[in-house]
Amino acid sequence: MIKTAESGRRGPDVRSDCWIRITLADDGGVQLNVNSKIKVMYGSSVENLAKQGLAQLGIRHASVEIDDNGALPFVIMARLECAARRLKTNQTGEWLPEFRDSCQGATARERFRRSRLYLPGNEPKFMLNAGLHKPDGIILDLEDSVAPSEKDAARLLVRNALRQVDFYGAERMVRINQIPHGIEDLAYIVPHNVHVVLIPKCESAEQVKLVDDEIQKIFTQRRLKKTIFLMPIVESALGAIRAYEIASASPNVVALTIGLEDYTADIGTQRTLEGKESFWARSQVINAARAAGVQPIDTVFSDVQDMQGLRDSVLEAKALGFDGKGCIHPRQIPVIHDAFAPDETEIEKAKKIVLAFEKAEAQGLGVVSLGSKMIDPPVVKRALRTIKLAGDSGKLEPNWRQGGEHNEK
Repeated sequence: MIKTAESGRRGPDVRSDCWIRITLADDGGVQLNVNSKIKVMYGSSVENLAKQGLAQLGIRHASVEIDDNGALPFVIMARLECAARRLKTNQTGEWLPEFRDSCQGATARERFRRSRLYLPGNEPKFMLNAGLHKPDGIILDLEDSVAPSEKDAARLLVRNALRQVDFYGAERMVRINQIPHGIEDLAYIVPHNVHVVLIPKCESAEQVKLVDDEIQKIFTQRRLKKTIFLMPIVESALGAIRAYEIASASPNVVALTIGLEDYTADIGTQRTLEGKESFWARSQVINAARAAGVQPIDTVFSDVQDMQGLRDSVLEAKALGFDGKGCIHPRQIPVIHDAFAPDETEIEKAKKIVLAFEKAEAQGLGVVSLGSKMIDPPVVKRALRTIKLAGDSGKLEPNWRQGGEHNEK
């Protein structure tokens, strides 16, 4: 057992977070010292929450210091639980915040994943308003953005965020740590309505199955019935070579993506804007994903100031066959969405295909044709997706069938 432990962050640049130190005592009950920028308004609430948590976590006698910089209750709860766990008293259990209704929505296999916004798993200030930027997915990251010494703290914070933060319809994603260490992360996220688990540096089907099996094990233990989708990340030469077996390793794989910083380091070169060094690997991911029937998702664009460069990168990704792209700043989201949106030519072609398909279906015809050309089912499926994407992007009115050809904005 350790006598003193701390968790969280403090300092002049810290916001929406707190720092907590617990020093165990032999008697005397709990002595609280709260320093807060908003102590006049919420100091007593912070004290009451801390007392409640200490009792829940089995700490009866201790001196507790709290330096609060506007942390919400779920953050304070995560920091206090982390400090208590670091004491290694063998008495600490979970201290879970309320599971809000806004955090319990479901996802679907067939949905847009044009943008996925990475957020450091140990930085609450980035989580609170992330959904307002309307990314298709929000990734709470437990891997590269979290220092090794803070992995335990990030797990608790991400767990609590999944239960408390409204992401306004964005798909709820978590990137776990590299296998095998990432298996330990699953107990903290699986019961709390994560939609998609990202598997970093994935190099084999066995790693995917290991994650899938552990998720099912937790479901059985917790008596949960739902589906959690998987998104493996190819980040090495070996992963690229095995892309198809990774993409097809489980029916719960919904997308396959690539991380080029680690990939280029693995093959011994530098990542460039031109991207010649990664063309083969990206093509592998696209073809493997399409062959497996899952979505191919491109890597992040790391220069958050270069909007034109981002747009060019997205247009290139779209031309290659990718369905989405990662982003590391909210300002990248609208550029990604706009660049992935179908252009006027694509929309017109899709409209003709869909109308021909619906006419043939209404007439009970087993064959769909447009003029003298036969239309295969995959072409119809792609056209339907284009129509949906055009509508979601504001480029096509919902009543386009009735309004003729002039409903595009």
